[in-house]
Amino acid sequence: MGTILWLIAVIFVIAGIVTIVRGGLLYGIVLIVVGLLIGPGGVSVFT
Repeated sequence: MGTILWLIAVIFVIAGIVTIVRGGLLYGIVLIVVGLLIGPGGVSVFT
């Protein structure tokens, strides 16, 4: 389960960075924050 959450978090952070580069600053920041929240290094919302 931890590996799956880590992969999902990485996808969210990468999508957030791509969104910021494409001009969607607010949406990109939201994606990065969500990725950090569900990642193992952050506060997981699933535990």
